[in-house]
Amino acid sequence: MKPRLGIYIHIPFCASKCSYCDFYSLAGCEQLMPDYHRALIAHLEESARGIRNYEVDSVYFGGGTPSYYGAEHLMEIFDVLKRNGNVRLDAEVTVECNPDSMSYRDLKLLRQNGVTRVSIGVQATNNDLLKLIGRRHNFQQAELAFSAARKAGFDNISLDLIYGLPSQTKSDWAESLARIVEMHPEHISCYGLKLEEGTPMYREYKDSPVLPSEDEQADMYSYAAEMLERYGYKQYEISNFCAPGFESVHNLKYWNLDDYMGFGPGAHSCVGNLRYSFVKDLKRYISGVERKVSIIDEYQLVDPLERSVEYLMLAMRTNRGVSEQDYRVRTQSDWKPIHRVLQAFREKGWAEETEGRWHFTVPGFLISNTLIGILLEAHASGRAEGIPWVEEAEKKEEKKIILPKGEEELFAELYEAKRREREREEEIDRVELPTE
Repeated sequence: MKPRLGIYIHIPFCASKCSYCDFYSLAGCEQLMPDYHRALIAHLEESARGIRNYEVDSVYFGGGTPSYYGAEHLMEIFDVLKRNGNVRLDAEVTVECNPDSMSYRDLKLLRQNGVTRVSIGVQATNNDLLKLIGRRHNFQQAELAFSAARKAGFDNISLDLIYGLPSQTKSDWAESLARIVEMHPEHISCYGLKLEEGTPMYREYKDSPVLPSEDEQADMYSYAAEMLERYGYKQYEISNFCAPGFESVHNLKYWNLDDYMGFGPGAHSCVGNLRYSFVKDLKRYISGVERKVSIIDEYQLVDPLERSVEYLMLAMRTNRGVSEQDYRVRTQSDWKPIHRVLQAFREKGWAEETEGRWHFTVPGFLISNTLIGILLEAHASGRAEGIPWVEEAEKKEEKKIILPKGEEELFAELYEAKRREREREEEIDRVELPTE
């Protein structure tokens, strides 16, 4: 049996840019759509040989705004994948949509051609907030788009929401969640607003008193987790909730360190121990494909030590968490230091063990960055001796372990602290846990 693979297709076009968005996307560049379409198809066809080594069990059209690109164009791309790759008949195929660029006709076309899931960017149910963050739709349009998707035959619909918006109260957030739950989607994503440097909202609201505080955002998050659980939506990852059996196959690939290939400007790929991404420049991407010159932006071979760190860091962001057996196999490390820390977290109410697997509670998810940092320090203390790849990796003292944006500084501090650790058996007892 061939290994599984996820495919991500980036559609970098939008009707307009939302004021909080820092993803690579462009507004007012519709004239480049035909050139991009040809380049993307050519890129997929060139990559067909590599894709055929796998069974594709998830395809995700993200953006940008794929629904703005048009259903016919999306299905032409999907047809290329089906023709040149081993796309499973039961593959999860997702298209991101915005309410203002969705139509029943397009949704019907998507469903008839094998798209199984749509993810609708609702973001808020309050029309004033939608206008403030630069969304082109109102909530009534979102409701109509959802109804159109149901009518078109979709029985797997995800709705995105943002909390922590300017002047948004916990009461506002509770009302938004209630209105979303009334629609009965299969999947709900709740993201806390993060002001990204360079965006209009960053310039306008950085350090503004109208933004909810960290504590207020934490209250909104906790309320969402508790409320959605009451209505049957289980939390399977920090920001994602679903009805039983509707976890996103594609999203879980990122958290489980499974293989995926991305196509389009700015798209990332992870295949085995190889990581790479393409240039965040639409014109360079098009010309590079046409001229057959490199469009690689970043390229990295990940050694097993880094892989083990990533396994722990990502697994603890899901409700599946880690087990002793998985941890030993994936990291070749001693379980005892990790286990001591997890037990300490349990005493604080930050973690719990369910059927042999340790995972964070809702309060634990709220401070997950700090808790994962402590776990990484314990992991560093428990690496097994005498394993060639561990010894080789540790010789590269100048090499920095690469972590996702925002966590490098935290891990660097903890990693340096490890180098000055006392005897292994004393180390965990001296870990300074966060204050409540």
